[in-house]
Amino acid sequence: MINYNPPELRTVEVIRYVTPLREGGSLPAIVEADDHFLYVIKFRGAGQGVKALIAELIAGELARLLGFKMPEIVFAELNEAFGRTEGDEEIQDLLRASEGLNLGLHYLSGAITYDALVNSVDAKLASKIVWLDCLITNVDRTARNTNMLMWHKELWLIDHGAAFYFHHNWQNWEEQAKRPFPQIKDHVLLPRATELDIINTKFKEILTPDKIQAVVSLIPDEWLLTADSPFATAEEYRQVYARFLEIRIANAETFVNEAQHARKAIV
Repeated sequence: MINYNPPELRTVEVIRYVTPLREGGSLPAIVEADDHFLYVIKFRGAGQGVKALIAELIAGELARLLGFKMPEIVFAELNEAFGRTEGDEEIQDLLRASEGLNLGLHYLSGAITYDALVNSVDAKLASKIVWLDCLITNVDRTARNTNMLMWHKELWLIDHGAAFYFHHNWQNWEEQAKRPFPQIKDHVLLPRATELDIINTKFKEILTPDKIQAVVSLIPDEWLLTADSPFATAEEYRQVYARFLEIRIANAETFVNEAQHARKAIV
C-alpha cells in the first residue's frame, strides 16, 4: 500500500507588489515573497472574499491529490504597512482590505494560456479534468476562459476560485451535493472526455474520506470565522465542506451521466 502524506502548505510574507493581473475580475496580482519567489496572489479583500480563497485551496489540493499539474499553493501574509506606498487608489484599498492571510500560487514564468485550437489534450486527461470540475462544480473552464496553462509542454490547472458555488448560499447544501452539474455543457474539454466511466472508478478510489479530511483541515480558522459565518465553530464549517465532497463522490454517477449526455449533444 502506498504511504499517504497529508498536504502541507508553506507560509510566506509578501514583500513586493509587482503587477496587477487585470484580466482577473478580483484583481489578483503578481507579488514577490520573502523566499524570493514570485506568486500570483488572490486577495481576501477582493469581491468574493475568503470564499474564493477557500475554493482555490480545496480544489487545488484535490487536483494535486488526483495527479494534476498544479502550481504550489502557499499562504501569503500581508502586513498592515504593505499597501501604504501603492499609488493606485483601487489597489491600495484592496491591499488594506486584505491584511492578514491570503492565498498565493507559484508564478509559472513563461506559461501560455491553453488554446483548444492549438494545444491537444488526450481523452484520458480531458476526462480527468471534466470529472474534477463536475465534482467541485467549477463553472470556469470554458473556451472563453480555460483557466489552464501550457508550461514546459505540460498542461497545468489554475484558478478555481469560482468552484463550490454552493457555499455562497448554504441552504440545502446536502441536496446540492447530490445534484448533477448542467454547466458542464460549456466545458472546453468536454468533447474529448470519452473515458469518464473509467476515470470515475479510479478517482473515487483515490479520494477517500481521510484524504478529504486532510485537505479541508488546511483551511485557516480566520477564513472561516467571519462576520457572516453560518456556523458556530471553524471545525463545524470544515466538516460541511468534507461532507459535501463525500456525498458528491458517493453520488458521482449523477454528474458523470449529466456530462456524458451533454457530450453526446455537442459531438
